[in-house]
Amino acid sequence: MEELLGHMAYGFSVALAPVNVGYALLGALVGTLIGVLPGIGPVSGIAILIPILYGMPPASAMILLTGLYYGTMYGGSTTSILVNVPGEASSVVTTLDGYQMALQGRAGPALAIAAIGSFIAGTVSIVFMMLFSLPLARLALKFGPAEYFSLMVLGLSSVTSLAGASLTKALISTVFGLMLATVGVDLSTGTARYTFNLPQLLDGISFIVAAIGLFAVSEVLLAIEEIHAGERRRALTVGRIWLSWREFKESLGAILRGTGIGFYIGVLPAAGATIASFMAYNVEKRLAKDPEAFGRGDIRGVASPESANNAAVVGNMVPLLSLGIPGSSTTALMLGALMMLGVQPGPLLFQKHPDVTWGLIASMYVSNTMLLILNLPLVGLWVRILDIPERILYPLILAISVIGVYGVSNSLLDLYLGIGFGLVGYYMRRHDYPLAPAVLGLVLGGIMEQSLRQALVLSDGSYWTLMNRPLSLVLLILAACSLVAPYLITAFRRLRVVAPAA
Repeated sequence: MEELLGHMAYGFSVALAPVNVGYALLGALVGTLIGVLPGIGPVSGIAILIPILYGMPPASAMILLTGLYYGTMYGGSTTSILVNVPGEASSVVTTLDGYQMALQGRAGPALAIAAIGSFIAGTVSIVFMMLFSLPLARLALKFGPAEYFSLMVLGLSSVTSLAGASLTKALISTVFGLMLATVGVDLSTGTARYTFNLPQLLDGISFIVAAIGLFAVSEVLLAIEEIHAGERRRALTVGRIWLSWREFKESLGAILRGTGIGFYIGVLPAAGATIASFMAYNVEKRLAKDPEAFGRGDIRGVASPESANNAAVVGNMVPLLSLGIPGSSTTALMLGALMMLGVQPGPLLFQKHPDVTWGLIASMYVSNTMLLILNLPLVGLWVRILDIPERILYPLILAISVIGVYGVSNSLLDLYLGIGFGLVGYYMRRHDYPLAPAVLGLVLGGIMEQSLRQALVLSDGSYWTLMNRPLSLVLLILAACSLVAPYLITAFRRLRVVAPAA
């Protein structure tokens, strides 16, 4: 323990150097802005910053990038809560309860718990990383392609079973997302699939295009329809801005559980913050005594996924720093930045470059504190967006959506696709098809397919490999249980009601 405290003292001496505090602040500010704007995301943000890293000390460069990564996670929740537009894939699940809270005039508490939950999750998971990084990284290496495929199945089945009143409609939504994920070049054979000879589709359909179309454009279409029909939508009200003590106590358990889930999922390479946020939401709804409150503006539905996606950011760092293996596309870019600066990540990184590792870990505390200080006062400012009249707000949402979609690849085809997804999203919402499973299917579909193919190659084409590996089998059983659990719980509750009456 004394050795650990000594390392941390050295790390804080690096992180609290004035120049590094400035880089952490810059990263947090830019990251928050990137997170608020749909369409850019942490990967693009870090990619944009990489050219300016040349010549910087490696520790300062990593502190800047980590602050930006954290900031995007904080900022991504803002548009999800206020205007139902997820800035990141990991913020999709926040829309389920966050936007409902905004409609009820509780946008302030939703934004506040997102910031506070992210701060607690980030701080606690850094302690986890300091204490358990090496054993967890070794455990993560036991995950092979079969386990990853089963983990993705578990993630999809969990969301499918929770994301709507009808399991059939949720399954249809999930399959729709998986079908979208098949568009593009098959990486194994090089064959173009469902591209209709359009070169813009060779890279597949962007998550941002689909998410903005399904969520934002459909929201605007619904509003136009109701205003035109004289069924004026309930005006969005600002309501109170700050979180009450009762709401904080109600959310604390969800924050801590989301932190544990998010950190461990984050440690697994390729799993990332998206599946962590969906899994945390799933667990929280399962544990709740009133699961029917989720999806209707329950503050735990915001606290849990926001905590999980921030904890996953720290978890992503574990395999990067301890083994030199990036856990996500964002940490892959950070790995590239480290190598560009002459630092080779891996087991010897802690010995060879203690300024980078311990400085980075200490800077996470600094960045978390900065983001909390920055974001809590901004809650009042962000909530004022709801004061904008509908005749201005909805065109503004549409304009931001167009910029976000066009900014993905500067392609008119993406704009047409965004409009098409908006119409599909409008139909789905009018007929109670949940949107979240479709988006998660699109995000995870490609990883699922690659994992399944790798597992089949390693087993000479035998599907039994998914059952023969114990961890994979456990995950598949959990996936099946998550699909039937709602029916079993409902049947059990009916029995409990009937039994006393009898």
